Amino acid sequence: MNKDWKDVRKLIEYPKEGILSKVLISVDGFNLTLFCMAKGSEMTEHTSTKRGTIHVLEGDGIFVLEGKKIKMKKDALIYMDKDAKHSLKAKKNTSFLLSLSK
Repeated sequence: MNKDWKDVRKLIEYPKEGILSKVLISVDGFNLTLFCMAKGSEMTEHTSTKRGTIHVLEGDGIFVLEGKKIKMKKDALIYMDKDAKHSLKAKKNTSFLLSLSK
């Protein structure tokens, strides 16, 4: 695979349970990670260390950002500030890209 580009859809693979993450890019304070969440898995509330965006590739879930529920569906784009409290739960197998920057 060419190191300068990736076919992200081909990298999606769901674990039988839990969450699988793959770092796609990590350079100069910028990180792009693919997350694949099995149906029913969740991340409990935690705080972001950097500013970030979540781009949902497929699935169905709920992202809770600072107490507000946001539907995670294909092509949803969510922005969060540094130190934002958030959690998420996958109702179906759900994949998304998380980009974090300073």
